[in-house]
Amino acid sequence: MVLLRTAPSMADRVRLAFSRRARHYNAAASLQRAVAWRLAHHCRHLPLPAGPMADLGAGTGLLSNALEQQRPGLQLLRLDACAALLEQGARQQTEAAALATPAAAAPQLLWDLNDGLPAGLDGAALLVSSFALHWLEDPYASLGQWCDALAPGGWLGLAVPIAGSFPQWHQAAAAAGVACTALPLPEGDRLLAVAAPRLQLRQATILRFSQRGPSGRSLLRPMGAIGAGSSRTKPLGVGGWRRLEAHWPHDPDGPRSLSWDVLLLLGRRTPMEQKR
Repeated sequence: MVLLRTAPSMADRVRLAFSRRARHYNAAASLQRAVAWRLAHHCRHLPLPAGPMADLGAGTGLLSNALEQQRPGLQLLRLDACAALLEQGARQQTEAAALATPAAAAPQLLWDLNDGLPAGLDGAALLVSSFALHWLEDPYASLGQWCDALAPGGWLGLAVPIAGSFPQWHQAAAAAGVACTALPLPEGDRLLAVAAPRLQLRQATILRFSQRGPSGRSLLRPMGAIGAGSSRTKPLGVGGWRRLEAHWPHDPDGPRSLSWDVLLLLGRRTPMEQKR
């Protein structure tokens, strides 16, 4: 009898890619670190009701660590589907604690956000997430679930790359006649259409980050270095990469660029006293 092996799902491929690069994630994730710190800065003085608090798709804990540093006494549950990233985060926290005042280990939960939220997060006081929502099968439905899980007066802090990112990559692929293997990203307007009826939005800003380098491939390499290179599109061959590189837009002095659009959203579920 011949057993046919089914192809791994996108979620499985994403998890495997991050697992393979978990040890290198923090060292290479400069953009993710910068965005996490900025989002944490916006959350540091929020008036929080009673209830659980969690970092959704926490990975190694860049966001939760940043928020706990900026708001001492706060502790968030780190929730992620990649055990290797959670383990790496715990390992680095232990190493950092050895050099400072020992602290209790941050709570973690291995959980696939494609399955919704765990029951323990119902009535959440604070849910935060950075560079995670776009990996989910239905980011719009997941965002709705996150909003609805908040307690009255609870807050959602979100940073997610959105459609409109990587215009140089898309332009080069179209000009070269090859597939663009960039991950399709959620549309900012649709995300806001989900959040706006559910939350009082304090902030909804699109941030643009740009990087420059000697080649298009050099600009894409950092994504692979942290395990974020998974795609729903078949990889390009050597010839396809050469054509893509030849058509990558560049400045007169030669450098190429790659830009990201990141939606930073901060919203509060209407407190009970305002509903009366």
